[in-house]
Amino acid sequence: MPAYSTLSEAVNDLQRRGYTDDLVLAEKCLVCDARGLSLDPAMFEIDEFHRFEGNSDPEDQSIVYAISSKDHELKGILVNAYGMDASSMTQEMVRKLGTH
Repeated sequence: MPAYSTLSEAVNDLQRRGYTDDLVLAEKCLVCDARGLSLDPAMFEIDEFHRFEGNSDPEDQSIVYAISSKDHELKGILVNAYGMDASSMTQEMVRKLGTH
């Protein structure tokens, strides 16, 4: 898995490698607005992830996920907070990571 210094470096490289769909968190799924798709955790795989901490504020934490769904021929990126600002979906994703 590549190592990145910044969040933008990770996103740019993932896009270059074909992860072009933008994904956002909903209450119990991921959403790709451009395709009109909602993906529950059983419908996607987390191919890789990268964590970042802000240089000046340790509370400024984020994680970028490279996500794919063979059923929907989708490769996308989800950027989300972790730590104190993490959503309930993030915890479900962490559980999903533990199964691989």
